[in-house]
Amino acid sequence: MEEALRVAQDIGYPIVVRPSYVLGGRAMEIVQNATELIRYLSMATEVGQGKPVLIDKYMEGKECEVDAICDGQEVLVPGIMEHIERAGVHSGDSMAIYPGLNLSPKEVDTIVDYTTRIGMALGVLGLMNIQFVILGGPPYRSPRQPRETDGETSVYVLEVNPRSSRTVPFISKVTGVPVVKLATRAMLGRTLKEMGYKGGLWKRQSVTAVKAPVFSMSKLIGVDWYMGPEMKSTGEVMGVDEEFAPALAKALKAAGLTLSPGSGVLLSIADRDKAEATSLVREILQAGLKVYATEGTASMLEAMGAPVTMITKKLSEGHPNVVDVINDGLVGGVINTVTGVAATLRDGFYIRRAAVEKRIPCFTSLDTARAAVESLLMDHTSYSVKRIEEYLE
Repeated sequence: MEEALRVAQDIGYPIVVRPSYVLGGRAMEIVQNATELIRYLSMATEVGQGKPVLIDKYMEGKECEVDAICDGQEVLVPGIMEHIERAGVHSGDSMAIYPGLNLSPKEVDTIVDYTTRIGMALGVLGLMNIQFVILGGPPYRSPRQPRETDGETSVYVLEVNPRSSRTVPFISKVTGVPVVKLATRAMLGRTLKEMGYKGGLWKRQSVTAVKAPVFSMSKLIGVDWYMGPEMKSTGEVMGVDEEFAPALAKALKAAGLTLSPGSGVLLSIADRDKAEATSLVREILQAGLKVYATEGTASMLEAMGAPVTMITKKLSEGHPNVVDVINDGLVGGVINTVTGVAATLRDGFYIRRAAVEKRIPCFTSLDTARAAVESLLMDHTSYSVKRIEEYLE
């Protein structure tokens, strides 16, 4: 315990803690302070077994991802995917956009350069997946928002996996690059040049695609599904169109994450997220959604002058409570961000679980919620319905 607290103090909070040698972010958490770290370590069975626990600095920036093909001489990057959720949400649970809408030319060049140098230095033959975080710039923003003048940003490497990843089918379909075929032949000794390809970034396609996760929590009794470093999704869907707005709408629809115009939405926002949530609240009201909120969040909305109906989250203190408004069909979506405080996690669990069992969207990331709300405000009249090959012609 003493060593962990000392390390955390040295590198500075927030931090990421996890047992060593885990898959899918298992038992991995973002810790904001010493109290949360003590709670985590007291619950981690790996500590009692004498196994190491890893502590890293948490960088809350914009996350990007690439799948690359290496042949020992060159590295081909079919495309760069930009995550809607900031770093801290497992890549399998995040929404991803191709092509990256908010990446500057310098950031793109840096990502391609780092990918090439890492692939060559590691001697990778075949597939490689790299996840990056960009610090210094704004997180995801939709094309609806005016582009701000970006300041200086830094690109960091989060993780390198010398293997295939779950995004390979996605990037193959939206770029037209036969990723698995090329990687397999590279492993057998063929070069990219021999196969008619070359290193660097593949030409950007005119298509826009959005990958969205799918969860099966309604089938698993008692399971909590708030998004974090531990992966919880069981699949994913893809929305494709010529423009971002219809592609996003298709992905949200297929994943069961759409909000209906005129419906209600229940907000329960953690204290540390309240300041950032104010712009989201304005967009919720602009979209014509009726707002219900728990005590602390309702106070914030009232201070903003926003119309809100306060609903208690204390299930033992009368009706209607948060579970009632969900079960009674008064809300068609829930936005609930969480902290590591045990009581807060427990209160939020009942909200999230009720939403899951009612099969309505439950957002535990402000970034995902913002994408869903902005989808209501976008022009969806330009849908196109085509085969994937037609989008790539």
